[in-house]
Amino acid sequence: MSTRLAIDGGKPVREKMLVFGAPCFGDEEIAEVVDTIKSGWVGTGPKTKKFEEEFAAYVGAKYAVALNSCTAGLHLSLIVSGIGPGDEVLAPPLTFGATANVVEHVGARPVFADIDPVTLCISPPEIEKVITPRTKAIMPVHYGGMPCAMDEIRALANAHHLVVVEDAAHAVGAKYMGRMVGTLSPLTNFSFYANKNLSTAEGGMVTTDDAALEDKLRVYHLHGLSRDAWKRYHTKHFSLSEVVVPGYKYNMTDIQASLGLHQLHK
Repeated sequence: MSTRLAIDGGKPVREKMLVFGAPCFGDEEIAEVVDTIKSGWVGTGPKTKKFEEEFAAYVGAKYAVALNSCTAGLHLSLIVSGIGPGDEVLAPPLTFGATANVVEHVGARPVFADIDPVTLCISPPEIEKVITPRTKAIMPVHYGGMPCAMDEIRALANAHHLVVVEDAAHAVGAKYMGRMVGTLSPLTNFSFYANKNLSTAEGGMVTTDDAALEDKLRVYHLHGLSRDAWKRYHTKHFSLSEVVVPGYKYNMTDIQASLGLHQLHK
């Protein structure tokens, strides 16, 4: 038997490439996407709204805001939490680059607190070691779907008056102490990227129970408009909107939501 690697001329261990992200889409998703295309409304509209409502109900949150990525959600979560230049945000070093990147995007400084070697999640004792007067937020990452020690993290946050913004990119469907991830903190961010257990190809969701935060997220996620296109055009009477803040182009489309509706049911 040859011990040479395929890259060196040996026999490959498989005939077909092992795809990094191959979502399990079936006839239901395909039919829903076709229905959306035939409807004439492919941008953010009724199916995105339905997906938001069903996802919020699934995790037990009052509100869910659908976005084009979890990264967008993390970015907006820091913005609506008032995190900015001069602030520090604590995060684990074992995570995807987006976790720290969004901290830089708002002008703050990411500070790493080491992980628990068993759970691979951020360690509360390590968090406590790096808190300074400039620390304004903790961004726990539920690594591989394993929830962080949220009771201890929330206790630290309360003691030091810090915001908790959860990076739950890996944690759709995860539970902590019997509670669904998505209901543990003011802002929780999920990913629906191609390699996730619920995929919309690209996409994300922020859940919250705070009506004021939900309103801010909706304004910021679509150019800072006071009303999105669906609200302006689906009624019989056209209504104007205002740009009230310099927002972003972070909205989810109904084509993506068409996939999400059936992925969620599965």
